[in-house]
Amino acid sequence: MTVDYAGEVFVVESSELLTVGRNGDIAIEDNPFLHRLLLELAVRDGFWWLANVGSRIAVNVEDGSRLTSSTLAPGARLPLVFPRSVVTFTAGGTTYELVMDQVIPGASDKPLDAVVPGDTTIGNTHFTETQLLAVLALAEPLLRHHGEAVSSVRSAVEAAHRLGWAQTRFNRKLDNVCDKLDRIGVSGLKGGPGTQAAMRRIRLVEYALGSLLVTRDHLPMLEAEVARNRSTGSRGEQP
Repeated sequence: MTVDYAGEVFVVESSELLTVGRNGDIAIEDNPFLHRLLLELAVRDGFWWLANVGSRIAVNVEDGSRLTSSTLAPGARLPLVFPRSVVTFTAGGTTYELVMDQVIPGASDKPLDAVVPGDTTIGNTHFTETQLLAVLALAEPLLRHHGEAVSSVRSAVEAAHRLGWAQTRFNRKLDNVCDKLDRIGVSGLKGGPGTQAAMRRIRLVEYALGSLLVTRDHLPMLEAEVARNRSTGSRGEQP
């Protein structure tokens, strides 16, 4: 992980803890309104986690393309799942920005030149059009509304209804996507009985947006599928 603050780049190893604040490893000493320690960055459970260890300053975290935004309240923490995360906070009227970059398997930091309906490949992993549609249905609120919070990710029931698919078909496609991403090292998509379905969907959408697996340019595919199922009266029972 690298962290860029005001042009100075800090390299953080997975075994290290990085702190930000007046007395932090990234020291912002000239602002008495800033906490002595505001942020902690460390690896836990295979993820880089950002923790707000302050008591009154909220922190904003966006992906590098500014498609998603999360507010990190005092005492809260969240995993950084994008290749680039932009972290901002304000203390005493001054706003600070940190840019955090990491390598994520299968992710791309370059936009697609053009997107056409059909299958998609990330690295050596191939996704069918119907698998992409399942991800699109989950991610649509974030793709349509800039800066939407990840809490807007649809439930599986809502996504299946949006597509006009049977629930069993949607669940099967979602499982297929998660299996493929898990095989290339994307964590948080597979687990035991304790794995929360909501967290899996959020993790999938965050990864899909950060890696450009789905973009706004894919949305016409979603509209075409919805229109097709409405015109035929189909509930998407086909494979």
